[in-house]
Amino acid sequence: MLAPEVIRKKRDGQALDEAEIGFLVRGMTDGSLSEGQIAAFGMAVFFRGMTRAECVSLTRHMTDSGRRLDWRDQRLPGPLVDKHSTGGVGDKVSLMLAPIVAACGGFVPMISGRGLGHTGGTLDKLEAIPGYRVDPDLAAFRRAVRAAGCAIVGQTDDLAPADRRFYAVRDVTATVESIPLITASILSKKLAAGLDGLVMDVKTGSGAFAAEAAMAEALADSLAAVANDAGLRTVVLITDMDQVLGRNVGNAVEVAEALRYLRGEATRDPRLHEVVMALAGEMLALVGLAADPAEGRTRAEAALAEGRAAERFGRMAAALGGPADVVERADAYLLRAPVVRPCPAPRAGVVARMDARGVGVAVVDLGGGRRRAGDRVDASVGLTDVLGIGARVAAGDPLALVHAATSDAADAAVAALQRAIAIADAAPAPRPVVLGRRA
Repeated sequence: MLAPEVIRKKRDGQALDEAEIGFLVRGMTDGSLSEGQIAAFGMAVFFRGMTRAECVSLTRHMTDSGRRLDWRDQRLPGPLVDKHSTGGVGDKVSLMLAPIVAACGGFVPMISGRGLGHTGGTLDKLEAIPGYRVDPDLAAFRRAVRAAGCAIVGQTDDLAPADRRFYAVRDVTATVESIPLITASILSKKLAAGLDGLVMDVKTGSGAFAAEAAMAEALADSLAAVANDAGLRTVVLITDMDQVLGRNVGNAVEVAEALRYLRGEATRDPRLHEVVMALAGEMLALVGLAADPAEGRTRAEAALAEGRAAERFGRMAAALGGPADVVERADAYLLRAPVVRPCPAPRAGVVARMDARGVGVAVVDLGGGRRRAGDRVDASVGLTDVLGIGARVAAGDPLALVHAATSDAADAAVAALQRAIAIADAAPAPRPVVLGRRA
């Protein structure tokens, strides 16, 4: 089989068969396919698309390019279930969701990523906890899942290696935004994790990868169909990312918000709570730990109220090298920025619109995110107490508090936030945070 002929076939709009897709994936894994050929294949798919059968085949072959996790020898007394989000601004949902589901009898081996561009990364947030290892070896990962019921870590080198090489090429050849390739990339890693069920959170709005609703719906349809066809029971929720999720954006400050949420010490942000509970309900119902999502939500609320979810987070942190008392003594461990400055509202009125992407970029500019994969992240910087759409303000009231390394950086962030948050005379119509469901 010749790679140029297979690529030509896809370039010309024809469907590839199982053997042809397997040939290409093997070439990505063993290096026999050049970067130019991988790029050409990615561009052909970008313009020509894939049938569902092709996407299922690509997903399965990328899954099989490396190790599949096998949990049978652990004899876990509950099902394995995970959640994946397409990412957003202030999205710290995994930090609460994994321990909640663990407290309800599930086991959550969550493989997460780092932030790139305007969206934050779960691993960067967790690295704000001193000692927490996001890159344990497989044995330590499995021990943590058994001990705590959940472990949030990074992708290992031998998990879907074809996807790692393919994504690196896509990232520099403008072919990331292909629904079949996004679907195969996400699901190959989840299939390799040995799960019994998966719940996906596809975000849409100004701070999301899929900013337009039509793209988010198409991606949700693709993820649900391909995952289920590949043998992984999956439910997909479409959620709103037209404003910050929760009140804090950054690494240490998002961990602090998540731990306050788990402790129940302050009023939980309603939109953040709705997303967490909706996903928890779906996860528990999907793997038989609840009769339906409504019962799942009830069980999740009880795990929070009784402190069992907070206890699971503490177990997870300790199992992965962090302090066992981080939940109770978060302020003793999380870094604080030296400069804290309010961002004043330029006029009286109501927060009517938010460019969530602009808010995320402001945090990146503070040093809280990365523009390139190797950039260093400052865990201490970010935003707290960000007002949501519909909040009423007087002139000069704080729209958020900026946490910065220097006064100049704080001034720049204040200006960026004032551009990103629009004040009007009247509040817009409320927008639900859960916009759709696919199964």
